[in-house]
Amino acid sequence: MKLRVGLIGLGTDWETRHRPALRALSDRFEVKAVCEQVAQRAAQAARDFGAQQVDGFRALAAREDVDAILMLTRQWYGSLPILAACDAGKAIYSAAGLELDPIQALRIKQRVERAGVAFMAEFPCRHAPATLRLKELIATRLGKPKLLFCHRRKPADTVTPEANRNGAGSNMHDLIELVDWCRYVVGTEPTSVFGVAHQPAPEPDHGHEDYQMMSLDFSQEGPPGTGPMAQISCGRYVPANWVEAVSFRPPAALQVACEKGIAFIDLPTSLIWFDTAGRHQESLESERPVGELLLSNFYRAVTSLVRSTSSLEDAYRALAVVEAAHQSHAEGRRVRICADDV
Repeated sequence: MKLRVGLIGLGTDWETRHRPALRALSDRFEVKAVCEQVAQRAAQAARDFGAQQVDGFRALAAREDVDAILMLTRQWYGSLPILAACDAGKAIYSAAGLELDPIQALRIKQRVERAGVAFMAEFPCRHAPATLRLKELIATRLGKPKLLFCHRRKPADTVTPEANRNGAGSNMHDLIELVDWCRYVVGTEPTSVFGVAHQPAPEPDHGHEDYQMMSLDFSQEGPPGTGPMAQISCGRYVPANWVEAVSFRPPAALQVACEKGIAFIDLPTSLIWFDTAGRHQESLESERPVGELLLSNFYRAVTSLVRSTSSLEDAYRALAVVEAAHQSHAEGRRVRICADDV
């Protein structure tokens, strides 16, 4: 059976991830409507998929020929399409994340749960072929993770004023995804976090830092530092027009030191790992693209008789960790993360 979907916002990954994935999975998905604030993009996408261009996200969510909503970017409407989908009883695929304050995020989470609809947050890092292979190696060859180093560096001038107004100008979205990535690789929840941030403006402006770093402690028993630890950093400090500087010696997206070896990941398909036998390099380019894996998982979540809320829980937990890191920076101390709080 085909899942009839409506697209709300196309986003920066439309041409490279979402459009190719919908084409490849045309036997599972049928695009029926497109809502995008740039009319020309909406018209082009509608023509490509034989769909109808719709002016408002509420009108799209209410359409009888739409079974699920693919929210591919926040744009000006923020999280409102999620609420509209809940009102219409439609499943939700969110590539926009939950870059909200904790109270708003909790309300969204509760609203989705009350609506009883399927919800999937897009976390490309955890579904990348290199990550899935790393999890296999952790179980078979490398042993449990001990230390993780995760860094993302982006050009500073790629964010428009409009994106800033919608919350996309901060590192929040990237940090949420990186926290979820480390949680997935370690396989447990962090118990405390210490965060720092650099704000170039004279007056502190939460959400517009050019560099943020956090240290996650996954120690379940004993004092902090006795279990796995992850260092996560995200920066927008290199001007976009400095092309050579942006691409100069980028660090591995994720470095994991395990009990019996060490691994380096460059998303989405590059994995190099070392053990007592030496160096092993794996190219996973023949695996299915991340976009197809994500949409396939969403298809199963919607068509399954068992409703899964794990993706919503993952998004909310990652947001809670990032907010705790902000609190840590403001108070200058390590903040405990209690499971009951998230």
